[in-house]
Amino acid sequence: MASDKKPAVLIVGGLGFIGRHLALYLHENDLASEVRLVDKVLPQLAWLAPEFEEACSKDKFVQADASREQHFPRIFDRANGEQFDFVINCGGETRHSQPDDVYELRSYGLTVALGREVARRGIRSFVECSTAHVYKPGSSPRKEDDKLQPWHNLAKWKMKASEELRKIPGLHYTLVRLPHVYGEYDPGYFSTGICLARVHLEMQKDLELLYTGDLKINTVYVKDAASALWKAAEWRYNNPSDSGPRAFNVVDHGNTRQEDVAIAMKTVFGLKCSFLGSLVSQFAKLNMDDVVDDMNEECLQVWAEMLEERKIERPGPIGPFLEKDILKDSDMSLDGTLFENTTGWKPTREKFDADSVRSMIESYKRMGWWP
Repeated sequence: MASDKKPAVLIVGGLGFIGRHLALYLHENDLASEVRLVDKVLPQLAWLAPEFEEACSKDKFVQADASREQHFPRIFDRANGEQFDFVINCGGETRHSQPDDVYELRSYGLTVALGREVARRGIRSFVECSTAHVYKPGSSPRKEDDKLQPWHNLAKWKMKASEELRKIPGLHYTLVRLPHVYGEYDPGYFSTGICLARVHLEMQKDLELLYTGDLKINTVYVKDAASALWKAAEWRYNNPSDSGPRAFNVVDHGNTRQEDVAIAMKTVFGLKCSFLGSLVSQFAKLNMDDVVDDMNEECLQVWAEMLEERKIERPGPIGPFLEKDILKDSDMSLDGTLFENTTGWKPTREKFDADSVRSMIESYKRMGWWP
């Protein structure tokens, strides 16, 4: 691509948490000649904050199911008859504890169908937004060629999809494996923790966390995840041959542990946070269904009362509901050196801390979600 020509970019899952931040990153930095956002969800139902209105405007949006080949003409065809330069897949099922057939259709099927179409059209850069939950946990930070052992069903089908991409002839692709992604309007892992802390503050109870403070839960800020996906797309475009890495880990430099999160919650909420330790946690694991059910019953009741009391009628996609799949005693520990050395990318946020929690809460307040 000529240095003065901006790429045309197709983002699948463009209204999801990472997809919308990617769209905003491209918009704010004027990086693309054309951006098309594909999602099954309509913008008016996607809880979009005002700052995303231009980046995710109607003229850029196509409502379609990118796992269905009959939708490909309106997803991929451009008015000028040319192909997109970059296709970045941020789509797929993000909810935990779903049955296999849901992940097979919405994650595996989506990725494989996109990969085949990208190869068929001769597009030079396909980036798959994947997860670091595919690695077998170990005491040292995981590198890209370390053994894979998916943590749960969501990761299992992401891994199967990546294995299938490898078999598609002529596909120029890169996997970006992300740890826990956090940031403004986050509806996922860290939002659950923040909502749990808010509930415990309301109940005037200490927040007790499973396992130990040393448990690694590595992180990356959502805007850094977005810039990394872009950097990966550029790198793949400029290195279209089959040589070079197929997968990259992307992670900040904070080496986040549970203790760091507990300190952040304590700083923001004034809560005492403690850890149950290995022994009690092992007992809890034997009865994990009961433990999670009891916690959810108590916390969801209090959350509902708080929302009602504060007359919050559209509480948004956040809450204290715990999924058993995310309560793992495995280290989420990543080595991101390869990506940084290969592409020159660096995170702008070094670590998750109290300011991270505050900015997330402020974003929830702006949307009217926060009790």
